[in-house]
Amino acid sequence: MSHALSAFESKLVHAGIAKDVHGSVVPPIYQTSTFAFESAQQGADRFAGKADGFIYTRLGNPTIRALEDCVAALEQGAGGIATASGMGAVSTAYLAMLRSGDHVVSTASVYGPSRTLMERHLSRFGVASTYVDTSDLDAVRGAMRAETRMVYIETPSNPMMQITDIPAIAELAHARGAVLVVDSTFASPYLQQPLLLGADVVLHSVTKFINGHADIVGGILVGRDQETTARLRQTMTLLGCNMDPHQAFMVHRGVKTLALRIERAQRNAVEIARWLEARPDIAWVRYIGLPSHPQYELAKRQMRGPGSMISFEMRGGFEAGKSLMNSVKLAALAVSLGGVETLIEHPASMTHSGVPQAERAEAGISDGLVRYSVGIEDVRDLIADLQQAFDGDRGHALGTDFGADFGSGNLAHPTVAT
Repeated sequence: MSHALSAFESKLVHAGIAKDVHGSVVPPIYQTSTFAFESAQQGADRFAGKADGFIYTRLGNPTIRALEDCVAALEQGAGGIATASGMGAVSTAYLAMLRSGDHVVSTASVYGPSRTLMERHLSRFGVASTYVDTSDLDAVRGAMRAETRMVYIETPSNPMMQITDIPAIAELAHARGAVLVVDSTFASPYLQQPLLLGADVVLHSVTKFINGHADIVGGILVGRDQETTARLRQTMTLLGCNMDPHQAFMVHRGVKTLALRIERAQRNAVEIARWLEARPDIAWVRYIGLPSHPQYELAKRQMRGPGSMISFEMRGGFEAGKSLMNSVKLAALAVSLGGVETLIEHPASMTHSGVPQAERAEAGISDGLVRYSVGIEDVRDLIADLQQAFDGDRGHALGTDFGADFGSGNLAHPTVAT
């Protein structure tokens, strides 16, 4: 069915769904480890790759394939590879594309475990890495070496919300014989499609926006072409980090409401970011939908909306941030992001605690930085929650202006050609 779809919202609902023998509208959960063959020849043909079909769930499963085909259609890639976690996707990308002696250039404020895996473990096998502000093209160009085989960027980055120019980085990487891998978790396919901008691989932690309900952990990669996709899949199956069928069922259910959830959450985020920016006790606010964001104009060219992630620094530093996180009542003090519920966390002691303090500071991740993942609650309740956490219950008059550039009138998703 997916080949006939052009509108993104229609793909969200229908892509990846094959006709079921019993007529099920929703792809069933094939909770099985293995699949029987009709004949010895059919089994041989499947193992040899001469016939399509399923053999063993680590290698493929109808429920998992439905999700993979859906996300591949959303990203307009050659195929998807679903993994047991977001880090399963990161590990697969690293191991599929790199070998001893290779060098990687990556975003300095990349997700902490992505950097830790590279620096502590792949380095033991002869893979070198350099971390720079990838929003600065000159910094990326200066970090490239003759042995650079991968540029790995996170845009928007976690938690600094830096935007990297994907087409420019793709041109630079390809000119040097390197592949470009983009972690697009913070944007989701709804707001950004890196493969159409020149990336070779896009990956997501589907735990976040794609699933959107904080009830599963998972990851997915999409390759730009068949060769890249096959390479990623072979590596994933050997690693054994495949997604479980029930996980896939849950994510495929969650992705259907991706557009609706993001529209609502980012409307909330625009208003909250403006409210935060006006407060004297906030040193700065980093939100893609604010003109004060350093890459605001780039974001408007590269993304369809600003999303719902906000980072901000309290003037009181770590203690003020700690007090805020201990005082909120509606937002949950928890890691992760992209769900229907609002979450608040402290990167320096939580998500990026594995990155040395000096490297965190170099990446702009201060000890007082607060990351706020805006959910779909009523924005008045969210601002009231922050208000009481800052000042006690004194109330706050809310406005209704959602902005001109990334505002409610411009967040409708355009038709995407297949």
